[in-house]
Amino acid sequence: MEINFPFSTSRQNPSLMLPTPPTFTKMASMAFHVVQSPRNPTSIFSSNKEQTQNWNALKFVRGKKLLKDLSTWGIGGPCNYFVQVFHQTHLLSAVRYCREFSIPYVVIGKGSNCLFDDLGFDGCVILNQIDFLERMEPGVYRAGSGFRFNHLGSLSCNEGFTGLEFTAGIPGTVGGATYMNAGANGQETANVIESVDIVTTEGNFRTLNRIDLTFGYRSSSFRDMDNLAAIVAATFRLERSGSAKKRQQELLKRRRATQPVNERSAGSVFRNPVNLGVSAAELIDKAGLKGCSIGGAMVSNIHANFLVNNGASTSQDMLNLIALVKDKVDSKFGVELEEEVLYFHPYWNYANWER
Repeated sequence: MEINFPFSTSRQNPSLMLPTPPTFTKMASMAFHVVQSPRNPTSIFSSNKEQTQNWNALKFVRGKKLLKDLSTWGIGGPCNYFVQVFHQTHLLSAVRYCREFSIPYVVIGKGSNCLFDDLGFDGCVILNQIDFLERMEPGVYRAGSGFRFNHLGSLSCNEGFTGLEFTAGIPGTVGGATYMNAGANGQETANVIESVDIVTTEGNFRTLNRIDLTFGYRSSSFRDMDNLAAIVAATFRLERSGSAKKRQQELLKRRRATQPVNERSAGSVFRNPVNLGVSAAELIDKAGLKGCSIGGAMVSNIHANFLVNNGASTSQDMLNLIALVKDKVDSKFGVELEEEVLYFHPYWNYANWER
């Protein structure tokens, strides 16, 4: 799945993208100073931190939650703090907790394009479970940011409205799709957004209308909002259509036939190059990389832009495979692929961040 999730801290809200050099050797010298992950990694957190803390009716779990259980890639060690939020007030409380104790944090939904490190994350992972749905009027839906995006698409198509057919088979959430402007098959999220509700790092709720927002290919102005803590909800305005349900069924059938839906992946790993008339998958395929593997990470034989975890991949395996694919495509075609996935360094801090 190719959607991004807001990465937030008490000081800024960068989009935590992988560095983009052609080889991993060079990658290790970039902003994140990538740590080699052992095949059987040891937790970066000491056992005396394994406890539960209650704060403003929220339960923060310390050092126990494994990030591989929160990611569709199935990769990642323990996070220092973990909390689930089911309402916007819970989300606000979690943000305030992290701000008060100067804890870096990330808000995630289905974890469908997150690559966590095997060493874990020395911060707080906030799992967004804000999954309400309101029908404001015919064709107008307001959904919580934790609501399943494909479920919203199915409901709207079944009710005779077009605009979200492309969500068929996508495992992400409304918040993630809005944040990165998810799209496929000629449709994208931005086309049907009417407004977005957010919570800021200062603890305020704001509603941003479509005119206030800028969207591009797999990107949005949310990436550059320094005071964005998280997206709370989004309102979508759709048009009536008698063929929406049929088209969505066709797209779902095509997705199941052309993508490794039964394997552990993060969806499309690379953005399609702009103005080249060729997809990232085609470039990777023509570079002879289908089936190529490093450790437990492999380029899918079904869709070359999907890198799959065969059950034994470490984060280092996946990082190395990403770097290899970029290097081969660049060497053969002179095209530098850019990642859609988000990589979270275990010891991310403000000093080593490069936008």
